Amino acid sequence: MSGATAGEPRRALVVLAPGPLTTVQDLGRRRHSHLGVGRSGAADRGALRLANRLLANPEDAACLEVTLGGLKVRAAGDLLVALTGAPCPATVTSPDGRMRGVGHASVEHLPDGATLRLGVPPRGLRTYLAVRGGIDVPEVLGSRATDLLSGLGPARPAAGSVLPVGPAPAAFPAADLAPVPEPESGLLMLDVIPGPRHDWFTPGALAALCAEPYEVTPHSDRVGMRLRGPRLERARDGELPSEGMVLGALQVPPSGQPTLFLADHPVTGGYPVIAVVRDHHVDRAAQARPGQQVRFRLADGHRFH
Repeated sequence: MSGATAGEPRRALVVLAPGPLTTVQDLGRRRHSHLGVGRSGAADRGALRLANRLLANPEDAACLEVTLGGLKVRAAGDLLVALTGAPCPATVTSPDGRMRGVGHASVEHLPDGATLRLGVPPRGLRTYLAVRGGIDVPEVLGSRATDLLSGLGPARPAAGSVLPVGPAPAAFPAADLAPVPEPESGLLMLDVIPGPRHDWFTPGALAALCAEPYEVTPHSDRVGMRLRGPRLERARDGELPSEGMVLGALQVPPSGQPTLFLADHPVTGGYPVIAVVRDHHVDRAAQARPGQQVRFRLADGHRFH
């Protein structure tokens, strides 16, 4: 029995169940900040790049970012896929009912008509499903990424959504498995540098940020990670005029509880930024789950004032 039905593209992923949150993501929209358009893209960029490299796709090919599992898709056409990011129990069921497990960070065959189901990852938050040829939905401002803050990009896949797959690249996969470490489930250490407005805080605030762990709260999403921990005291009253915000910024509202900006962060903001997470640790932060603890560490070459 073919996985394609009337009106479906020859090669596609047909969404049977989207799980709690599944979005189409690539590496985002570049060079549009002056228009008020954020970059968006994969929260864990390294995981998306790895999934694409396994399939010999361009590194910025569009994939599915799956939060806390729950995704179920059917293959329309013969497909090669790869899962990276947060490892989750995954199974493929063939049209004749046979079921097998699916490896993580490996190249897997998804036959025409077969279904792929992702369970809840025991650690980490976001799993990436790449398909050879990439998810071929229309681009918006040069990207296929879904920006949940601005609403740009393709709609969130729902049950019944058909996601076309692009032509397979000329290159062939060079490896069938990538032995990479799993996301951390315990205390997560993140390197920071002083932010542009650390002088808006008391002299000991930056040291306080790095002195004790913060807890990731349930009020966290692709826009930002809200944290609960030591209150960061200001030395100045009032608010700033809106100014540019960057990925990894630790913005502090009047509550004194910082928010770590992630992939869909706003382009501007009016609360002072005490510190910025180094780019090489932003992907790690994107895999932190509610209830997990994070601790900040001042990067080499910087000191407390």
